[in-house]
Amino acid sequence: MSKVPVSFEWLSGCSGCELAVVDMHEKLLRILDAVEIVRLPILMDMKGYPKAALGIITGGLRTEHDIHCLHEMRKSCDRLLAFGVCSVYGGPQGSGYAHTLAELEDASYRTNPTTRTTFVPDQGVPKLLDGVRPIDSEVQVDLYLPGCPPHPYYVFEALSAVVEGREPEFGPQNVCYRCDRKMVHTDVTKLRRIHEGAMEADKCFLSQGVLCMGSATLDRCLAPCPTRGAPCTGCAGPSENVVLEPNRDLRTEIADRMSRITKIPREAIVREMELRSKTYYAYAMASPVFRQKPTFLLRKWISGAAS
Repeated sequence: MSKVPVSFEWLSGCSGCELAVVDMHEKLLRILDAVEIVRLPILMDMKGYPKAALGIITGGLRTEHDIHCLHEMRKSCDRLLAFGVCSVYGGPQGSGYAHTLAELEDASYRTNPTTRTTFVPDQGVPKLLDGVRPIDSEVQVDLYLPGCPPHPYYVFEALSAVVEGREPEFGPQNVCYRCDRKMVHTDVTKLRRIHEGAMEADKCFLSQGVLCMGSATLDRCLAPCPTRGAPCTGCAGPSENVVLEPNRDLRTEIADRMSRITKIPREAIVREMELRSKTYYAYAMASPVFRQKPTFLLRKWISGAAS
């Protein structure tokens, strides 16, 4: 059987998604028996865009060069997979959405205490876009695999599905689906951070007054953080109900749930998430999934936090 040609492109990202492919360990050998990687910038010196059955895009759109590369991949690949939260939602770098391009340039160059300059470099470098964008804002995308990075389990399933000519078996469940902590009613009255006292190993973080994003985050990770003692940070992006319902939002979803199982006022939870919105919306704030919601007022929240 002939191998399936697969092409990678690395846009504005950190290379963590490429490492997730390697993290399949021995399963990677099974994939390599069935696919031929014809382009992989992190390992191969390939300037062109060979024809491929599957194109895998990591990183988001931050520069004009990213847009050019993305269109070349779209033209050369039969199907396109948005791989990782940057490609799907814009990723952590999308926090720049809260600021103007001039503010970002000032903070990086003109007023930076360690790399201060009197100018912003603009020679020999790609021009920055006004903001970070997910790749489906520019081209049609066939498959989505969010995560920061996606878990090797899901990476293997995605690539296996392509090789076998079927749709990948990605469920719509959230992170709580795979978490063994129990959501119970408690008399907790105040929010606290994970480092403020010992946590009960078998009890939901929300029940203990600790903000955890698991109930509003899509499972593309197998819940390693909450099952090992750390609250979910939302790295796979919002759950399906948050994505599909225009008036559902992370802070209200979490606040509604947490206020019902504790004695913490709903308003206090909402306010806490607004004050630290860059943290709780870190992975998807650049996406229309949030930016087009009437409930998403990030700049207002940040302005309130600074005052």
